[in-house]
Amino acid sequence: METILRKNDLSIEKSCAGRRGVRFEKTSHGAADYLPTEFLRTEQPRLPEMSEFDTVRHFTNLSRQNYCLDGQFYPLGSCTMKYNPKAYDVLSVLPAFAGAHPFAPISAVQGTLEVMYNLQELLKKITGLAAFTLQPAAGAHGEITGIMTARAYHDAHNGQNRTEVIVPDTAHGTNPATANMAGYTVVNIKSAPNGCVDKQALQASLSEKTAVVMLTVPNTVGLFESDIREIADMVHKAGALLYMDGANFNALIGLARPADFGVDIMHLNIHKTFAAPHGGGGPGAGPVGAAAHVAPYLPRPVVTFENGQYQLANTPESLGKMKAFYGNIGICLRGYCYLRQFDGTTLKEVAEKAVLNANYIRVALKGKFNAFFDRTCMHECVLIPPDPHTTGVHTSDVAKRLLDYGFYAPTIYFPLIVPEAIMVEPTETENKEMLDAFVTAMERIFDEITNEPQTVKDAPHTQPVSRIDEVSAARQPNLHW
Repeated sequence: METILRKNDLSIEKSCAGRRGVRFEKTSHGAADYLPTEFLRTEQPRLPEMSEFDTVRHFTNLSRQNYCLDGQFYPLGSCTMKYNPKAYDVLSVLPAFAGAHPFAPISAVQGTLEVMYNLQELLKKITGLAAFTLQPAAGAHGEITGIMTARAYHDAHNGQNRTEVIVPDTAHGTNPATANMAGYTVVNIKSAPNGCVDKQALQASLSEKTAVVMLTVPNTVGLFESDIREIADMVHKAGALLYMDGANFNALIGLARPADFGVDIMHLNIHKTFAAPHGGGGPGAGPVGAAAHVAPYLPRPVVTFENGQYQLANTPESLGKMKAFYGNIGICLRGYCYLRQFDGTTLKEVAEKAVLNANYIRVALKGKFNAFFDRTCMHECVLIPPDPHTTGVHTSDVAKRLLDYGFYAPTIYFPLIVPEAIMVEPTETENKEMLDAFVTAMERIFDEITNEPQTVKDAPHTQPVSRIDEVSAARQPNLHW
């Protein structure tokens, strides 16, 4: 009888009694010599019995099912899934860095502090801001740090009546959540027809209650706020602070400095723009920078260089600590290495090529998957499928069909102001051949939508798991085997 190997089985299902990978010499002492009787097992644990070769094959096959940037294009909009040199991974786990103890004396971690100090200085240089803190562990943590810094600033300037934060509908979804968590009332304003901030709506919302205006620049529809200088003046005239969500900084690095167009506070996603791919192993890093008048209120301690030694310094106005230790030094080190490999010219090329690639896809798919805002975009383009009311095919169907063509799906249904949104961010690290392959796959899906829509609606066809009942999965999740 023919036997078909089931590569997707669990390891326990592949178990064969008596099969082993490693053999150890029997010890002269048993567990009873070390542990109380009540803690000893009375039955053998149910563990898979496999040879080393079977085990290697098992986990290798599992790894191949996990879609990763090392294997294929990952056009996840708003996440900046770009390639970063593997050498930085090696450097970030050097024992002197990775093995540093949180309570080590300052004198024993001068190298680590030097890297942190130099990273702060580089971030100041590319943003134009006066100071940075490396404490935040990720972008959302950077947001809450920035808003709490703003609160500390207003409290010190008799601004306790400033209880509102204005957030446009083109901001990252974490922005209103952050403002709410910080105790502020969120005031949402709609964008203008061109996808940017509606200045009249902003002016109508600004008041003596406004503490902060949070802008994502470029915004979530991939557009630069062309009136940013005028917007900053409006915000400052109202006595509020301008916060910039810098998660999309890959489109601006080397091209523009946020301080030059009036930003008071901003966070950067080191793990997106400068280091490991977004979600690529963690932890993250979301440094927060501030203009000179806000800088004293950043979390303590910050790294300084005084009297020939790197120090962790405190400022009396500081809002306090946001994290006990700098446990994200590995990501910061990757980001430092990344920035050191560039100069002013080549860093600028990073943003230019990211913008070029996004617009290449936008133009190549015009007439099939059109951009919702049909104008030059920045780092990402937000596309829409042919009218689902006519075709019956929705964005989620297109995303699942892309899996059959070997591509990870773009970000979908975000931003919320774009119906059936398909957000594509190719980054600067993808070559033209890869972009053309993606465009070809999308064109084929368009043809399928036109001629055989059911093929798209039933996708994926080639994956270990096909369509699932998403409603039941959400309401009755199976969290164990």
